[in-house]
Amino acid sequence: MYNKSLQAELMPTERILVVDDEEAIRDIVCSMLNAAGYQTKQAPSGLKALEILQGDDEFELLVSDLMMVDLDGIGLLEKIKQQYPDMPAIMVTAVHDVSVALAAIRNGAYDYLLKPFEREQLLATVRRALENRRLKIENRNYQHNLESLVAARTEQLRQAMSDLERSYDITLEALGDALDLKDAETEGHSKRVTAYTIAMARAMGLSPENIRVIARGAFLHDIGKMAIPDAILRKPGALTPEEKTVMREHCYRGYQMLRKIPFLADAAEIVYSHQEHYDGSGYPRGLKREEITLGARLFAVADTLDAITSDRPYRPAQPFEAARDEIARFSGTQFDPRVVEVLLSMPGTIWEDLRREIDSQSNKFTLPPPEPNGSH
Repeated sequence: MYNKSLQAELMPTERILVVDDEEAIRDIVCSMLNAAGYQTKQAPSGLKALEILQGDDEFELLVSDLMMVDLDGIGLLEKIKQQYPDMPAIMVTAVHDVSVALAAIRNGAYDYLLKPFEREQLLATVRRALENRRLKIENRNYQHNLESLVAARTEQLRQAMSDLERSYDITLEALGDALDLKDAETEGHSKRVTAYTIAMARAMGLSPENIRVIARGAFLHDIGKMAIPDAILRKPGALTPEEKTVMREHCYRGYQMLRKIPFLADAAEIVYSHQEHYDGSGYPRGLKREEITLGARLFAVADTLDAITSDRPYRPAQPFEAARDEIARFSGTQFDPRVVEVLLSMPGTIWEDLRREIDSQSNKFTLPPPEPNGSH
């Protein structure tokens, strides 16, 4: 009883559709296959075979005669190869039809048998066809699983990088807070100009990745002031020419602090260039036009917008409309005309709303988070 159960487990269970318009041949082929443990079903024509295939039954293999009346083997093969790509077909033909059989193979048949054939020829060909089918399906499943695994690993890596990037930005925010403590005049300034710069960058349609870089550069633009002596940084009166020279070093000092940090390399260039003017009259390198990185050109407008609308020891804050007029007046000299045009095209209330939001929730301010995108 044990041997019979084991034998039953090892017997093949594949279903095979046998198609031939001669009943005697169908019976012989099915008898050979059934004796080998295969399940079979008969179809007397190509059209009947299509009906059976379109029913609920599933078949692993098709064994079909080539020459039939209503729909021959070639016609049947053409109709099923697109709809049942995993089902191999073995074509049966007479010796004088070999060229037709070869044409069938070129059209997608797995193999052919010449009449009359021996039982072992049939079974050997059937086994090869079914093994070929199994390997193809396994390979496709393996490929699908591999692609899914790669996609999952890629997503895990992207998430890990996003988390790491976010931790970096939290550190940057802590640096910004440290600068606010050192230079009281800049309190909230970095957060506001960052928000203004982001708003203009989005209005220009820049990518999320570019906006993240620009946001970091804007937020850290004054980081070099941490290297400036307190006697100069906090001096209440006007600076001497020598002190102005030292103060201007903050652009380069900030650049030097950030450029060696891989994820801040691009942002470091904004820090280096944030005091350049569009016409070349700025410092420290006298860059002009497109020599100045776009992030620095955006920042320059945002910085002036915030400066004019903030209280200073020598004057009270001006309204945003006045700031817009002043910036427009220096379009083409201090500022990039294209950036100025973006500023002027945006609703005036957006700046007041941003300032109010940041000033009321400055302790909750964060740099823009990484976005999935393609972009990272």
